[in-house]
Amino acid sequence: MFICKVANTLQSLLNKTRSIDFLAPLALRFYLAPVFWMASNNKWNPFDSDSSLQGTIDWFGNPDWGLGLPFPEIMAHLAWGAEYFGAIALVLGLAVRWVSIPLMATMIVAAATVHWGNGWLAIAEPSIQLEAARTLLQEHGNYDWLTENGPFVILNNGIEFATTYFIMLLTLFFIGAGKYFSADYWISKKFSNC
Repeated sequence: MFICKVANTLQSLLNKTRSIDFLAPLALRFYLAPVFWMASNNKWNPFDSDSSLQGTIDWFGNPDWGLGLPFPEIMAHLAWGAEYFGAIALVLGLAVRWVSIPLMATMIVAAATVHWGNGWLAIAEPSIQLEAARTLLQEHGNYDWLTENGPFVILNNGIEFATTYFIMLLTLFFIGAGKYFSADYWISKKFSNC
């Protein structure tokens, strides 16, 4: 009986946190928005006259040094558009469940075409190459400056990041943008009785 009472009290205390449950989707949105914003602007920054989507189109289409994807021009525009407008929508909390769909598709394509062959890890495990790079940097670089905020690592470029972003987007797809700090919440509140 005592254990049951304590468990119920603890559960009641835990349930009080539901009043701030909007923080989780807000945090997910604000974490993912710059990820997709940077990814889109690496493909093409429409505010930079020197930027062009052509490099991405070439990389998507070329089977020798790129991904060899079919319809590279369409794929590049779709990926750029999903990431660019998706980042904006995530910040605003606008159509978050809908925008999560093309962003999840982008993560699936990225994982399957770019990252799959590199395994799971985003950061490479210790290896002979990593040790050789460290030795080179210690001998010929400013190693202390390079490592003052953490150890030197090599990007493995595995599916870890794409999978993590996919799971975060999947969560947003099911729970939505959250209360108070999203356009979706206020639009729903305004038009829920239509």
